[in-house]
Amino acid sequence: MSAREIQDRKAVAREMFVQQAVHADADVAAGPPRGTAICSARGRRDHTAESTADEFREAADTSLLPVVRGDAANLIQVLRQLEVMAKRQAPRIAFKAKGSILLLDLADILAVQVEGNYVSLQHRPDSYLVHESLSSMAEKLKPYGFIRIHRSVVVNISAVEEIQPLPTGEYRLRVRGGKEYLVTRTYKHNLRDLAQLWVGSERLRG
Repeated sequence: MSAREIQDRKAVAREMFVQQAVHADADVAAGPPRGTAICSARGRRDHTAESTADEFREAADTSLLPVVRGDAANLIQVLRQLEVMAKRQAPRIAFKAKGSILLLDLADILAVQVEGNYVSLQHRPDSYLVHESLSSMAEKLKPYGFIRIHRSVVVNISAVEEIQPLPTGEYRLRVRGGKEYLVTRTYKHNLRDLAQLWVGSERLRG
């Protein structure tokens, strides 16, 4: 199961939990108010009937609780299992560094940048040099949410926090931690992948 499928299942489970709670509240609220029974001139018979009705409503409302609690417990258990699966299946990258093979979560890599004959994995607080071409790294990382923004830079979509248009038609990106990268006009079309929803930013979609 992919990380995206796990996230989709978590979203569905949360939605079911919310709907269950809303329906339960609606069922309880739909019943007549439990006001204090007032005895009329008809005497104790009416008072007894009203008391019996109140007891019936209370019993009906209480009977809903085990069902709601049971469903909620099941949904919480499913969410916890999905959380564990998401952590277990988070994509990682393995590479050689200083005679060892290191493994890093891809989500923790902010960007990949050319440095001579190597590429530098920008990982807070450290960076790591890997003997690989940027074109090769860009292809390998593309399915995991990385986009190329410059002939020498690939960034992690989830790490981008701000986009600033420049008078030259280029853009400047700021990632987590404050570091900035230039987006050249050749690669600015890749900015569309930074978000699923754009509001009032049609220029970026052109």
